[in-house]
Amino acid sequence: MSSSREPVQVLMYGTTWCGDCARSKRFLESRSVPYEWINIEEVPEAAEIVRNLNHGKQIVPTILLPSGKVLAEPSDRELAEALDISA
Repeated sequence: MSSSREPVQVLMYGTTWCGDCARSKRFLESRSVPYEWINIEEVPEAAEIVRNLNHGKQIVPTILLPSGKVLAEPSDRELAEALDISA
């Protein structure tokens, strides 16, 4: 193992028109956190995943962390705390 920390693979479900999605993407990119972007308007089964994760509500962004923790519309601070990085 080359480093003590493995790269984080974050899944972010969202839409192109969502301001909170854009903010969360900027936050992750500014801290070099690898993530996979999934547009729920282009991937119909992703919208169903979002609803399942949020008890029937289609909330974006919905961010799934490697630990299994789900964040719905997190603030930058909430995202930083969940990823154990600086806000």
